[in-house]
Amino acid sequence: MKKLIRFTIAGGIGFLVDAGILSALLHLTPHGPFLARLAAIAFAMAATWAFNRRFTFDRTGRSLAAEGFRYGSVGVTAALVNYGLYCALLLSQPALQPLAAMVVANLASMVFSFFGYSRFVFRAE
Repeated sequence: MKKLIRFTIAGGIGFLVDAGILSALLHLTPHGPFLARLAAIAFAMAATWAFNRRFTFDRTGRSLAAEGFRYGSVGVTAALVNYGLYCALLLSQPALQPLAAMVVANLASMVFSFFGYSRFVFRAE
């Protein structure tokens, strides 16, 4: 249960990074919601990895590079699910605000991420 709570905290941190970067890029740059979201996801993934590695999951015994590769593999897959749903929502519901689409997409990918990280990335050898 502690892992799930800490994972939720990491997700909250990632959400704030994601929303902050997305909002900043939408308001301060000419990037549209699709390109801005790619950058926001990358920053959020880095933030959640740092938190999860330090506070959520036990040490794995793998090198930082091996663990980072595994984390990136699960993270990229989750990001594709997240980004795909985000795009589908914006394209099918043009009146939907990008931040609202981001919330829905983040929730959907959070479940996938938890199981991937806990079973594949941070599981001890």
